[in-house]
Amino acid sequence: MHPKPTAPTDPLDVETFANPVQRRRFVAAMNRITADREPGTPVRVYITTGPQMRKSSKWDAWLTRITESLPEGVEVLHYHKAFPGDRPYDWDAVAGDLDGLVILGRQKRPGSRVFLMGPVARLELRSLIARKPVLIYTHNLGLIPVIDCKSQVLTPEDAPRLKLVAPKRWQRDTMTLTAALNALTPAEPGQEERTDTTGHLAHPFVAPPQ
Repeated sequence: MHPKPTAPTDPLDVETFANPVQRRRFVAAMNRITADREPGTPVRVYITTGPQMRKSSKWDAWLTRITESLPEGVEVLHYHKAFPGDRPYDWDAVAGDLDGLVILGRQKRPGSRVFLMGPVARLELRSLIARKPVLIYTHNLGLIPVIDCKSQVLTPEDAPRLKLVAPKRWQRDTMTLTAALNALTPAEPGQEERTDTTGHLAHPFVAPPQ
């Protein structure tokens, strides 16, 4: 008898798309950020999303859910808060003061784990992903570090967009999410100094999407 053919493996049926080395380096880098944070310094996180999402009737609910998913005491910024009134959009002037980024991407379809980002959000991600915690907010699974997602650049080449795919078997208690949230937790005044045992990593993350 011929052996029964095996069913094809679902490439999305994974807990993470990152390999073990990438995850360990990410966690070590997050631990370094946590250890180096001075007590009493503010922690600012920017929520990036497209104009249509900000105009949606669900925007306030999304903003509330994301804020509640972040550590207590984090200052949450978004487009209208960072660039109020007639202030022109100048990402470079804002990015240097940010401690993290949360992406609110457009779902490919309801219930999908595929999220689409426009060219502006893609550039914002690229500017921070090699230095700060960058997470995507998924409506069903909550916050997921981008390092655990699969990324794909979409044409056109003059204004490329980005597709992020969340892992199908994502677990919220994963070490990457825990480390990222710790790196976004404000250090209280008078808090005992943390001991850093991770060592310095000059390039801790995977290469940002091209």
